[in-house]
Amino acid sequence: MINRNEDQSNLLNIYSPIETKISTEVTRQTLVLVLAGGEGSRLGELTKWRAKPAVPFAGKYRMIDFTLSNCVNSGLRRVGVLTQYKSHSLIRHLQHAWSFLRAEIGEFVEIIPAQQRMSKEWYRGTADALYQNLDIIHRHSPKYVLVLGGDHIYTMDYSNMLMQHVRSKADMTVACIEVPREKACEFGVMSVDENLSITGFTEKPSHPEAMPGKPDTALASMGIYVFSTRFLYDTLIEDAKDEISSHDFGKNIIPRAIPNSLAKAYPYRNEQGKMAYWRDVGTLDAYWEANIELCSIEPELNLYDQNWPIWTYQVQLPPAKFVFDDEGRRGVAIDSLISGGCIIAGAHVKRSVIFSASRIETGSLVKDSVILPGVYIGKNCRIIHAVIDKGTLIPDNTVIGEDHAEDAKRFHISEGGVVLVTPEMMGQDIMFGSTSIY
Repeated sequence: MINRNEDQSNLLNIYSPIETKISTEVTRQTLVLVLAGGEGSRLGELTKWRAKPAVPFAGKYRMIDFTLSNCVNSGLRRVGVLTQYKSHSLIRHLQHAWSFLRAEIGEFVEIIPAQQRMSKEWYRGTADALYQNLDIIHRHSPKYVLVLGGDHIYTMDYSNMLMQHVRSKADMTVACIEVPREKACEFGVMSVDENLSITGFTEKPSHPEAMPGKPDTALASMGIYVFSTRFLYDTLIEDAKDEISSHDFGKNIIPRAIPNSLAKAYPYRNEQGKMAYWRDVGTLDAYWEANIELCSIEPELNLYDQNWPIWTYQVQLPPAKFVFDDEGRRGVAIDSLISGGCIIAGAHVKRSVIFSASRIETGSLVKDSVILPGVYIGKNCRIIHAVIDKGTLIPDNTVIGEDHAEDAKRFHISEGGVVLVTPEMMGQDIMFGSTSIY
């Protein structure tokens, strides 16, 4: 396996020129399809006006930037993004951030909206999303199809998984991670033999099967699949004919294919051979936690890895600014991420992620919170353990996160005690107000 953090001299020692050429040819023969039409309802009001892959993350990115950056960094530059639910902000972001690839040499990030191409229905499941676009897949003539979700946070070299798929002559390969068994009921869980062949797959089981020799651990699907194209065509067409199918990869396609095909697992590991960083930020608590993790001194997700940059689009903004140095009126940020265009004016920020063009006024405290773009926090406020949505205006002397009984009268509180605040909850009209910070 290639360690993407190794220098070029080490890479030359691992792969011969012939193997490198084969890897390059495999990536060129691969079409990537990113499923980005999800509603993300468990994120509550954060996805009321945007698709889940368009939700801001880590101070300056959108969720989908991590998947697309992985593609580009892996040498995969033929990418289709399947959109559906409230996709305007997602499409606008893709147009701004991902239009730099050169179509004349076969590179593209192509937006594929739901078009009812095969029927009068919208996408009925993840597999149906691909089935309804079989003609588009056929037009690109790929030898392999890599299917990804657009709403998970991780860094991964997909070319390694593709090469395993090719060498094993598999029909289908599923990326997986080890998770504690008590949490595995939230995922698709696999059973494998000593050759990593998948012998069973259950979507969100009540009693997840443990890994051999690891009674407290289960092998969970990451929602990343490689298919040999002919196998994918036949499988999707067969599934479309099944009137009782949910037309979903985890519930239908994979379990049905295992007995009559060669299905392989690809355990995703880091440079130390341990399970690598991967986050499903599908709930408000998971979203908050994944952002706050980035404030630690050495977070598992390294945004500063120059060998694996995360690409995005950002408005041209001035540097972040910290003003006032008076006792009790000092602009300070500790263990925090502060993005461009922010002004911390005599306020105190601790263990928080502050997105672009936000302003925090004198005497305010923001702690353990995620502040999305264009938020204004007035004077003498206390914001603790909260997520403040884009464009929200917090009046002077507002207290959020200290009294849940009081917060519950206006805001949404997660199971883990995270307080979500949106402009609408503050009585601000987002339809006609001026809250446009990209």
